[in-house]
Amino acid sequence: MDATPRPLPARLPHRGTAVTLEPLGLRHAEELWQATQGATDSWAYMGYGPFPDEGAFRRFLAGFATTHDPMAWAVRPHVSGLASGWLTLMEIQPANAAIELGHIWFSPRMQRSRAATEAMFLLMRHAMDDLGYRRLVWKCNALNAPSRRAAQRLGFTYEGTLRAHLVVKGRRRDTAFFSILEDEWPARRDAIAAWLADENFDHHGVARTALRAAPG
Repeated sequence: MDATPRPLPARLPHRGTAVTLEPLGLRHAEELWQATQGATDSWAYMGYGPFPDEGAFRRFLAGFATTHDPMAWAVRPHVSGLASGWLTLMEIQPANAAIELGHIWFSPRMQRSRAATEAMFLLMRHAMDDLGYRRLVWKCNALNAPSRRAAQRLGFTYEGTLRAHLVVKGRRRDTAFFSILEDEWPARRDAIAAWLADENFDHHGVARTALRAAPG
């Protein structure tokens, strides 16, 4: 095993076919505030939100955008050109070569889209291929069925649930853990890349096949 500590992520943009990830900053506040409108239900399993007004949102964003762990990127789908969500790399452990994809929030207009899948894939590939991490983690509230499905769709393997793991918004949270390991990653990467390929989408932008990268 290569025990060399892995590099820390840097605040750099990542550009894909359908989406660009930009290091999150206050310059994204206006577009992201608009993206949150009508998205009240999307905060149910987040540790923050919904926000009562734009001022509260800007104060949250000012702090969130400057932390190094989690390190956040704004998500800009090319079809709209508007910042429509964010996601992070977090729980970064260079000595253990472990890193987590988390704090994923996408506006309703972006959910279940090619851009959403590619946004997650860009950071997954960055962590595993560019930085050489050995373990990529996904965790979520055990009650969050959409997040569990997304993890399995992307090829994460369910590891188990930590009971009464956290208190979030005054409620007990059981946390489901998923992971991809370095020897599993090439097959997962190739499956997602094949799904994202232009030839998998018709002229309406609808995928011709389903992404089922997870093992049975």
